[in-house]
Amino acid sequence: MLVYLSEWLSLIIRWFHVIAGVAWIGASFYFVWLDNNLREPPAWKKQKGIKGDLWAIHGGGFYEVAKYEVGPEQMPSDLHWFKWEAYSTLLSGLALLAVVYYMGNPGYLIDPSKVALSGAGAVAIGVGTLVAVVALYEALIRSPLARNGMAFGVVLYLILVAVAFGLYQVFAGRGAYIHVGAVIGTIMVGNVFLGIVPAQRALVNAVARGEKPGEEVVMLAQRAMLRSRHNNYLTLPVLFIMISNHYPMFYAHAHGWLALAAIGAITAYARHFFNLRNQGQFKPSILVVSALATVALIWAMAPSAPSTVATHSHGTAQTDGDSAAAAPSPVTGAEISQLLATHCQACHAAKPTSPAFQAPPAGIILDSLEHLKQHGDKVYQAAVATHYMPLGNMSGMSDEERSLLGRWLQENR
Repeated sequence: MLVYLSEWLSLIIRWFHVIAGVAWIGASFYFVWLDNNLREPPAWKKQKGIKGDLWAIHGGGFYEVAKYEVGPEQMPSDLHWFKWEAYSTLLSGLALLAVVYYMGNPGYLIDPSKVALSGAGAVAIGVGTLVAVVALYEALIRSPLARNGMAFGVVLYLILVAVAFGLYQVFAGRGAYIHVGAVIGTIMVGNVFLGIVPAQRALVNAVARGEKPGEEVVMLAQRAMLRSRHNNYLTLPVLFIMISNHYPMFYAHAHGWLALAAIGAITAYARHFFNLRNQGQFKPSILVVSALATVALIWAMAPSAPSTVATHSHGTAQTDGDSAAAAPSPVTGAEISQLLATHCQACHAAKPTSPAFQAPPAGIILDSLEHLKQHGDKVYQAAVATHYMPLGNMSGMSDEERSLLGRWLQENR
């Protein structure tokens, strides 16, 4: 019952997190598009202090949107602030991190083959990394480096790559990925809370007093613009990480951190195309380069051919050097049935005996050879190609057993 209630809690938090994220990112995308599509207004609007305007049609009606150079002559009584979407996304994301990774199945976070961590030790590393990187970012954005946007972007990217590499050395791949996402998401929300909203509040206060924004307000606004630009380019990478837990071919890859770094660079560069497009600059070469880089990544990450190391029913191993002397004997169903019982069926059964699962993960049941054939491609990817399963390798599945399973799946396609 506890596992059942835990799954409901995870579902509710995840659902809310996705809704909040959609609202936040949707608003971010809209305002970036809006800023880049404002046009020079007519003279009478300029006299009112309007910098640009835009006409749109949506939902059966016309909309007229105007942006002021500084602010209106009189502050409106009802001013909408776009901040709660960001805060809700962060709070729900941190709650999900705690429920699924810190209090949930330890195999999501801890990989004994990398570092034998206790639950408390893993949490300390995760939270400590989050706090340290966000503090470093805040120090950098208040430093002279912030005056050079390109240099800052390169430094930020290298920091995130270093974080991905470091976490990948101590955490299971899935846990490493989600913590990189948590770092990025916290930086983004920190940009809203510590930079963008204070700059907006300073501007509102100046306009409310009937004053022209001073040098301090202008500086806050400039720094807020840089923070907003960082959030814009970080959006697609963090969205990828949000869905990455469904794809062990990434986080369970031997060089998963490098794959994540490549995805971050590709998606940020692709986002640059849309930013330029909204400014009236059409550079399809950016999308072409992004597409070619994606194809190159797909090729680089492709699983290698199945290992030829074979474990025979009498327990001896055979390698490539022996293959000329004797071909490996076919893998028997009895061997694979025993392997499933030892390493798979505690979780992948109609009624799992593992306390971590109320139902078989992803709905995959492996209680027979027929079911194994049915899910053969997924099992091969998870257990043979990436070694992601069994989760955290808690059952101690050996390389020889993985090779045996791979051979059987190849022989019974």
